[in-house]
Amino acid sequence: MIIGLTGSIASGKSTVATMLKQKGFPIVDADEIARLVVEPGSEVMEEIERQFGRSVLHADGSLNREKMGEQVFGNEEARKKLNGIIHPAIRKEMQRQKDEWLAKGANTVILDIPLLFESKLQSYVDKILVVSVTPDIQKARLMERNSLSEQEAEARIQSQLPIVEKEQGADAVLHNNGTKEETERQLDEVLKKWEATP
Repeated sequence: MIIGLTGSIASGKSTVATMLKQKGFPIVDADEIARLVVEPGSEVMEEIERQFGRSVLHADGSLNREKMGEQVFGNEEARKKLNGIIHPAIRKEMQRQKDEWLAKGANTVILDIPLLFESKLQSYVDKILVVSVTPDIQKARLMERNSLSEQEAEARIQSQLPIVEKEQGADAVLHNNGTKEETERQLDEVLKKWEATP
């Protein structure tokens, strides 16, 4: 079984991913892969250089996110072009890691995809587990974690799909408003119901 783990910013998804890892489940982490595919010398970086020019790279061949940001910020066409290079590479590497775990005999693989719904990757997984949190707690956690003002926190939350919509697309929702123990108890119940074993 392939479980897609997702949530919204500051919902506690990483906490749940850590719990799953401690229970022995293999995790394929989309954020980690996103960093991996833009390593200096990768095919993705070569393609970015071809499309956007040498100026978006640092001297060591790594991505100059600031320069890249200047090119794509407010430029929908450039942003689409960049995503068209990066996203397929991320998906390919996710599939590769997932297949590798299954070949090693894993029963359940967790795909940790923050933007699962936004990227329309529902077809990649059998079940979707959404980590949810009330808006007030989400905002408070985000402000504390990233030292943001209320306005900055609001803006980041607004840039994602509303958590309510994610909940509607979920096979199960973990309400992460209380203690870690309460969240873990919910997680164990879901895993038992789905008969999910590492």
